[in-house]
Amino acid sequence: MYSPEKQMEIIKKGAVEIISEEVLLHKLEKSYREKRPLRVKVGFDPTAPAIHLGHTVLLEKMRQFQKLGHEVIFLIGDFTALIGDPSGVSEMRRLLTKEEVSKNAETYKEQVFVILNPGKTSIRFNSEWLSSMSAMEIVRLGAMETVARMLERDDFKKRFSNQQPITILEFYYPLFQAYDSVYLKADIEIGGTDQRFNLLMGRSMQKSLAMDKQVIIMMPLLEGTDGLQKMSKSLNNHIGIAEQPKEMYGKLMSISDELMIKYYELLSHISLEELNTLKERLGSGDRHPKEAKEDLAKEIVERYCGKEAAIYAREEFDRIFKEKGLPDEIAQVEFRWGDEEIWLPRIMKTVGLTPSTSEATRLIKQGAVQIDGVKVTNPDKRLRKGSYLIKAGKKRFLKVVSE
Repeated sequence: MYSPEKQMEIIKKGAVEIISEEVLLHKLEKSYREKRPLRVKVGFDPTAPAIHLGHTVLLEKMRQFQKLGHEVIFLIGDFTALIGDPSGVSEMRRLLTKEEVSKNAETYKEQVFVILNPGKTSIRFNSEWLSSMSAMEIVRLGAMETVARMLERDDFKKRFSNQQPITILEFYYPLFQAYDSVYLKADIEIGGTDQRFNLLMGRSMQKSLAMDKQVIIMMPLLEGTDGLQKMSKSLNNHIGIAEQPKEMYGKLMSISDELMIKYYELLSHISLEELNTLKERLGSGDRHPKEAKEDLAKEIVERYCGKEAAIYAREEFDRIFKEKGLPDEIAQVEFRWGDEEIWLPRIMKTVGLTPSTSEATRLIKQGAVQIDGVKVTNPDKRLRKGSYLIKAGKKRFLKVVSE
């Protein structure tokens, strides 16, 4: 087992804030002396059916704790997912059904062990204890915090100021998450920076019940391929770990050089020494950013898709973008035309090349759209019934044919 000081160095990699480092070091020293692993809790609400690289930031930190010899609890919030985390939203989330949550939870269980060691991972569902709470126990839970404390939270404060409704149910979400830490006797809880309020609530509740307060480790939110907003499937800037290798590789190659460093820090398995050397070589110009990005893309695709798939994805990418060729396989979709000509941005949105007609219009104006190898610059262009090979951006190809 690594010394407590070395463990601290590894744990701090990529972390935004630890509350508190002093207490964490004390816990690590005690764990080292007593040869007792710390209990590290991370919660995931299965509100969507697939895991993307943004989720894996926390999973990679869990993996580090496993390698350091600690006990990792992968908590699936099947109960709290029915409420919906109010963090970072301007209105109440849509309530999911038990069937939706259950289906999503199964997907999570299948995908997380690509990263985590199944023999060293405890999977728990918070419905185990939350669904069996009596009405009086829930009432007592609500008595542990004040409305004033809840309104300290930024998203609640904004909604209250804007006279937008906040339900009592949403107030209970951080209380339930905090009780998870109490029930599991968590020594450490890991979460994104958007979870700060909920994580602190766990410490507060443990203190109220005369328990040792958990240390909280906050990880940054990973920006998506647009380099601007948090990675999200709804924003169409995500990289799913179950995507096709070629698609995953191409998306990783599309990120900016600046964002690449953050991806290395949060997603790569290279050592701290290797990471520092990479940063120095990039800074001095001794290493070309594109080569570093290729290595990162290959590493991540190989992790989720296998070595052969990663090699093929790299070769395919080189063939398309270096030789200006076409991919070996191009998806085909049928589109119902009728007798009239159809506006090109509408076609692109309908067949899934872009998330919206405005995005399609933007790409056309930028000269980033081709039809059968010919660049299109007129955003008002219309197509009549037929068969077309449409290229959008650098890596999206689609064969569109009439029904």
